[in-house]
Amino acid sequence: MERAVKAHYPEAVVTSIPVADGGEGSVDAFLTALGGERRHAVVHGPYGEEMESFYGVVNGKTAIIEMAACAGLPLVGDRLDPSLTTTYGVGELMLDAARRGAEHIIVALGGSATNDGGCGAAAACGIGFYDASGRQFVPTGSTLKDVARIDLSSRSPELEGITITVMCDIDNPFWGPTGAAHIFGPQKGADSEMVALLDEGMQSLAAVIRRDTGVDVQAIAGSGAAGGMGGGMAAFFSGCLQMGIETVLDTVHFDSLLTDCDLVLTGEGKIDGQSLRGKVVIGVARRTQAYHVPTIAIVGDIADDIEGVYEMGVSAIFSINRLAIPFVEAKKRAALDMEKTVDNLMRFIKRMDRCT
Repeated sequence: MERAVKAHYPEAVVTSIPVADGGEGSVDAFLTALGGERRHAVVHGPYGEEMESFYGVVNGKTAIIEMAACAGLPLVGDRLDPSLTTTYGVGELMLDAARRGAEHIIVALGGSATNDGGCGAAAACGIGFYDASGRQFVPTGSTLKDVARIDLSSRSPELEGITITVMCDIDNPFWGPTGAAHIFGPQKGADSEMVALLDEGMQSLAAVIRRDTGVDVQAIAGSGAAGGMGGGMAAFFSGCLQMGIETVLDTVHFDSLLTDCDLVLTGEGKIDGQSLRGKVVIGVARRTQAYHVPTIAIVGDIADDIEGVYEMGVSAIFSINRLAIPFVEAKKRAALDMEKTVDNLMRFIKRMDRCT
């Protein structure tokens, strides 16, 4: 984008800000904005296999964990099955950060391959889940319905006194027609029958959570994020949920950059109805609208149900897909197509400048 802008406006001051809404790239966004270090740890992946993962540390005491770094879709490849995958590794990363001196942990939700309500992460941190016969186990999507009792008293004392912030990019509830299983289960590999089973499990788990922890996860906006990890973080760790993009924009002092800005370019892979619930483009546009700065979204796909984005501050949307080719082929040339799309936009703006 910057290269295309500079080709037509060489004197332009371009400020590039990596942002993320809670999914992949959140750690890099924080490290770029604030400096810090990337730490590595061996944890358990989506299917319980040992793997090397990572998290970021800024200001020496704040750890940023991407759940996708050990429970994300890219890690399962073609083995999509949210009834079996676990967030156990996320809890292990949290414990590692706590043991190494973190006082504040930010957990970025997004890009998950899981639907376990955050039970895996909780179990890794010592919280006990028991079935009707009193057997302790680590729940996954298919066994959430078997959780009969939850024991918070065994949670690792190393997490005591640590503030936990949860970044999520959606406001979906824990269960139901707009909940974790129904909305996000299919993209994780669930067919209609599995979606129904996962949702039943989430509803059953929510009832046990409410009884044993006093937290009504269904009433928390965003509790359905990352397969119910949002609700699990609130119930098991007293995590405070907030829109991920807001956390990042505040961190990079985005508003201060808008006071002398002529144009903002932003984007995401696909802009659709889910974007309206608080993803990157809308988070950015809400800020720029307050400063009357035009904002253009450069995206891969544009859905039909996005008229509401214009009311939220988006001035225009352009797709980078210049050729009618399959996605597998298109993604190989995405960087070049994005540059050419911005180049085309700059040519138009320059022409309009001459006309005025």
